[in-house]
Amino acid sequence: MTEHTSMQQGNSNYQVAIWLLVVCALVFTMVVVGGLTRLTGSGLSMVEWQPATGFIPPLSEAEWQETFDKYRQFPEFININRDMDLAGFKDIFWLEFIHRVLGRIIGLAFLLPFLYFLARRMIPAKLTPRMILMFALGGMQGVLGWYMVKSGLVDDPHVSQYRLTAHLMLAVMIYALMFWTALGLLPGNRKDAGDDSGWNRLAWPAILLTLLVALTMSSGGLVAGLKAGLVYNTFPLMGDALIAPGVYAAAPWYAAAFEDAITVQFNHRLLAIVTFILIVVFWLRARKATLPDGTGMAMQLMLGMAMVQVALGITTLIMRVPVQLGAAHQAGALLLLTSLLIVVHRLVSNR
Repeated sequence: MTEHTSMQQGNSNYQVAIWLLVVCALVFTMVVVGGLTRLTGSGLSMVEWQPATGFIPPLSEAEWQETFDKYRQFPEFININRDMDLAGFKDIFWLEFIHRVLGRIIGLAFLLPFLYFLARRMIPAKLTPRMILMFALGGMQGVLGWYMVKSGLVDDPHVSQYRLTAHLMLAVMIYALMFWTALGLLPGNRKDAGDDSGWNRLAWPAILLTLLVALTMSSGGLVAGLKAGLVYNTFPLMGDALIAPGVYAAAPWYAAAFEDAITVQFNHRLLAIVTFILIVVFWLRARKATLPDGTGMAMQLMLGMAMVQVALGITTLIMRVPVQLGAAHQAGALLLLTSLLIVVHRLVSNR
């Protein structure tokens, strides 16, 4: 490969990386808006899934009334919002509408540049199947989102915590896959020739920590689905005890981890505390190693985000999950995962 060709490829890689990072930012926004729809009770306001025409809101009072009348036929209105008027319906409708439209925007923001870069042969051949997978997962995410909503349009006007968690974690997976790919295309991620005996041993612990953060996020999805954040609003105790009497008291005990609000909140607390402690231990261990360029800053970011996330989690719990703090806590989880992805990539790409 000539120097000119190498420079061209490097420039192409940089442009593709920037595109992926922009889409990552959109997915990040989508996750936060999704959290807001859940926290404000807006997620079941749109009772139809219209993939082709769903980006057009009601445009007249007659259309608004027709949309509201459809909503009034479903359990959330009948059992919870029976006193809601058209103005109140508009308040919850708009947030869910923005959430769905943003999903369509993300699809276009990915597909159109992808086709352009593909036609210009700017995407490395080995990454093309991965990019196709990203788009396919995005389509699956839309289907899964409607599958989640449908679970709340039956007798019980609450979405399934299983489907909500799957919807959240698929978004996290798509985000992580795109972010990781973008990191690999940015300049400065080549192998160092020096001694790696210190930081080489940190790669696997960093990977396991990343998986632990993802597991903690999934437990947070169960908390959200069951509204378990409203069960015990004290910390570090759950009421008057370190371990509430109802933890794993439901039968069968193994289902309690997914279906009992007290147990689900306890598990999320435990995972969050263990994750934070292990991140601090990992950071202390990393201080003794000679790290690749840029990794030290990523480590500081990881520790800082872990501290912020713990503070957000405790404050959100004590204040009984206000909308702003709940959304910030969800955003903080994704930022913490992002910082760990950077750490892992720096350690792995320089091995």
